[in-house]
Amino acid sequence: MGLVHRLGQLVTLDTGRLLRAVLLQQSQPRDASGQPTLTAIYTDWYLEALLRQASTGAVLLSPALQAFVTVPREEQPPFSAAEFSDVSEMRALAELIGPYGMKFLSENLMWHVGSQVTELKVQGALGTGDRGRGQGSALSPRAVARLSADNVLKRMTIIGEILSFRAMAQQGLREVFSQHCPFLMGPIEGLADVVTPDIDIKDTLSIFELASAAGIPCEVDPALVTALAGHRTEGSSPEEDYKVSCLLLVFVAVSLPLLAADPAAVYSPELDGYTNNLHCLAKAVAQVAAALFTVHNKNIESHLKEFLLLASVSLLQLAQEPDKARLRNHDSIVLLLHLIVAESSFLTLDMLESCFPYVLLRNAFRQLCRDPRTPAGSP
Repeated sequence: MGLVHRLGQLVTLDTGRLLRAVLLQQSQPRDASGQPTLTAIYTDWYLEALLRQASTGAVLLSPALQAFVTVPREEQPPFSAAEFSDVSEMRALAELIGPYGMKFLSENLMWHVGSQVTELKVQGALGTGDRGRGQGSALSPRAVARLSADNVLKRMTIIGEILSFRAMAQQGLREVFSQHCPFLMGPIEGLADVVTPDIDIKDTLSIFELASAAGIPCEVDPALVTALAGHRTEGSSPEEDYKVSCLLLVFVAVSLPLLAADPAAVYSPELDGYTNNLHCLAKAVAQVAAALFTVHNKNIESHLKEFLLLASVSLLQLAQEPDKARLRNHDSIVLLLHLIVAESSFLTLDMLESCFPYVLLRNAFRQLCRDPRTPAGSP
């Protein structure tokens, strides 16, 4: 900055005003001449490069490293996703494009989430549409149902990947905002903390929107609520849309046992996640459910408790399955219940223990985190 200031003195330019104008333009999607700015370029790159590769399994989210990491592959050139998504990179991104740029990035991410949820409804992935089309095909009803379940779980995992990246970006924004405006961050955090269920939903969302603009995580994501409200199924009434939202959660809950047969659904202690990004499914369930039932002004906690009960019963029934191939990664899938509870502000471990024995979770953790050199019978 000192060099720029001295240069301004030599050429008699108001460099301060020039920098403010240029940097402010770069926080918008287009500059004064209509060209893409850094905000637009970074947004497109993260969506089309990083997150697209994550959806194909080439990039994994590592909660342990708080970054996306690249899966080594011989046929592709090296690409280090961690260099573009770790904590320091998210802080640098927030510094570069500012709050306006981060808001634009967030809105684009939420638009893609809304599109994925709409596809789940429109394409009949909840079962009825696909089964109806499958009656005249060579596929059996069981095979069609399996394809529908795979479709739902895959799309929900992609949604979770997008939401996980947004959470990382929001954390970077929060740290930068706290550094530059600590006198504003304190009151905003205090305002977000006093929100209670008795407050009108519109006032609550207004407070959450303010908190989200500063990078503070909220019980209900206001940007996600706005995106889902704008992506309602065409031609359906609010009541029908609410029923479809409930069916979506039910379908996810009863489909979880199918993941136990997936060879890629393995929990890795080194990543603190799954080798196919399945841990992102937990964030998708928690946040999408909260946003959907906020749109319909329904009780979020009761619906998530119903989901937890259905998922628990489904996994407990899976344990009685005689086909061992379907139990291949049963312990890994059991941990998903714990992750879903950890991601949600409306669920507690006491709620989980009321419908799923904690001893099974403990044994699953012990089995998955056990040193492979340790004999199986060792304590």
